[in-house]
Amino acid sequence: MARILILSTAADVLGDTGNPTGVWYEELASPYYAFLDAGHDVTLVTLGGKPIPIDPNSDARGEDAPASVTRFRADGEATALLEKPGRLEDEDVTAYDALYIPGGHGAMFDLAESAYAAEVIGKAWDSGKIVASVCHGPAAFAKVVDANGVSIVKGRKVSAFTNSEEEAVGLTKAVPFLLETKLRELGAIFEGVDDWQPHAVADGRLVTGQNPASSEDAAKKVLALL
Repeated sequence: MARILILSTAADVLGDTGNPTGVWYEELASPYYAFLDAGHDVTLVTLGGKPIPIDPNSDARGEDAPASVTRFRADGEATALLEKPGRLEDEDVTAYDALYIPGGHGAMFDLAESAYAAEVIGKAWDSGKIVASVCHGPAAFAKVVDANGVSIVKGRKVSAFTNSEEEAVGLTKAVPFLLETKLRELGAIFEGVDDWQPHAVADGRLVTGQNPASSEDAAKKVLALL
């Protein structure tokens, strides 16, 4: 059994727009169950242990909902974690086998800006752990460097929410930076496919996925590495 730490955004407002945001439900629920169903131990945390907001645009119901979202919503133990996740500050990331960061636009506003989150992610990387993320989650890598002061994405293949997808949802002006552009500036070898198509890539211990549809594939790549 491996131990996996899921670090979610706790940001609930989309910058200066005043509009609600948060984690994208599928990007949390799909890996959560992929890891649990494979027999691994999962711990869910945020900065400061703040509640996890669900982006209302991802709170699909009925036939439109991904199976993992429907399952999560009906799981009392899981939904309780949304209200009271653990505190990242209380965890020793080196005691885990993998660190996974789901997306949602919220990650652009708290995880991307947090020097402490960057330090923890860097420590996970330097201690040989799997570091994985999907969609807007790789915004958390913006300030992350390894022990030599080099960005952990430099020279590595990565994927994330593309500039084209950001344009498609009409939020290029709402986000603090375009994630694809940022990752390229950091020296990443960015890989993207057509909008909304699943795409996940593993470059050594670094696993990234492009969009919500990539959540399952990214989780599978983490499991393969474990």
